[in-house]
Amino acid sequence: MSQQQSLYEKLGGEAAVNAAVDIFYRKVLSDDRISSFFEGVDMETQAAKQKSFLTMAFGGPHNYSGLDMRRGHAHLVERGLNDAHVDAVIEDLAATLRELNVGEDLIAQVAAIAESTRNDVLGR
Repeated sequence: MSQQQSLYEKLGGEAAVNAAVDIFYRKVLSDDRISSFFEGVDMETQAAKQKSFLTMAFGGPHNYSGLDMRRGHAHLVERGLNDAHVDAVIEDLAATLRELNVGEDLIAQVAAIAESTRNDVLGR
């Protein structure tokens, strides 16, 4: 009897998450809707945090030690982060996964996880 695979495993594990985060941040940094939020950010550190977070969120090995969503984004909310920006991030994430030939069913699961963080990210 086989165990049900986690979303992390279905997406391709560590290599897939690493590739996705690298492509995702290229998209984000070229997205005029949201790139300004990353000015002055050490993107290597940011990418490492994102890889750990997504690994945890997708059911992979849990070693995320960053701030919770609310505290981690509070300074961005003060700078005007809103629903349109969260929408842009989710769109860029979905486009990244499509570029990696991830199936629409898995993209929908990833989008649902991202959507579930919206209120915490926006501090409400």
